[in-house]
Amino acid sequence: MTATQLENIFKSVRQVLGALLLLSIVGCAAKEQGDTTQSETAKEWKLQFEDPCTGNWQQNWFLDGELATIETSEKGMNFKAGPVNRDDAHHAVLWTQESFEGDVKIEYDFTRTDSQVVNVNILFIQATGVGDSIFHKDITKWNDYRKVPTMSKYYDHMKTIHISYAAFPMVNEDADNDYLRVRKYPVTDQITFDDMEVAPAYFNTGLFLPNVTYKMTWIKTNEKLLLSVAGNGEVKEYGWDLPQGDPVTEGRIGLRHMFTRAATYRDFKVYMKNQDKPHPSTHQ
Repeated sequence: MTATQLENIFKSVRQVLGALLLLSIVGCAAKEQGDTTQSETAKEWKLQFEDPCTGNWQQNWFLDGELATIETSEKGMNFKAGPVNRDDAHHAVLWTQESFEGDVKIEYDFTRTDSQVVNVNILFIQATGVGDSIFHKDITKWNDYRKVPTMSKYYDHMKTIHISYAAFPMVNEDADNDYLRVRKYPVTDQITFDDMEVAPAYFNTGLFLPNVTYKMTWIKTNEKLLLSVAGNGEVKEYGWDLPQGDPVTEGRIGLRHMFTRAATYRDFKVYMKNQDKPHPSTHQ
């Protein structure tokens, strides 16, 4: 092998080593940047509300509907709607005592304790009254109106984001026929109940099996709604673009069970962005 050939080989090796070194430096820099970004993102969220759901539920929640039962234990807060199907008096909604303004992240453990293949569980995010007639912005001003928690009393008179999950049609025999669906309240002269739906809907999710615990994480801004569900050995993620105009920006969080539905909730937490107000101590 000539000297020229050897020099060309060494030149090629130096080029390869140089390229590998450059990739290593870039990779480390990218990782540092990623770590910093994740850290900064985490710092944006401040814990505002916390309930382990193992003690006195009335300290942090109030109830619409008089036929529900709520029992707390070390396993969490088992919330059961009334047992009679198709009777509006057997619906129920649990509301946070506290109201939340701005972007919000909600986390909790959810375990179905029913075996129904009909009816719906709902999460209400940031609910207020529409502000006309008796329907004051503060929904506690018209609690009595909701003693029988007919669904129309909510979508006609509240401004909120509604998410149906662990949900089935009211006529159904297929245990796999569940869905996720989002709506933005209220109904108006221009917006019908069907018009309130925010696409897309997701069907046959394979989630929310009875007696399986799922970690639910919701993030809602004026523009987006995101959901991550972790449980049963898998993580699934969903997203929606919220309608523009008159955004939902403040209000209470509600857990609605249609008649016959039941679930346990544990470690319920609400985070807000850039909130300086310390969250109240709610450990029980």
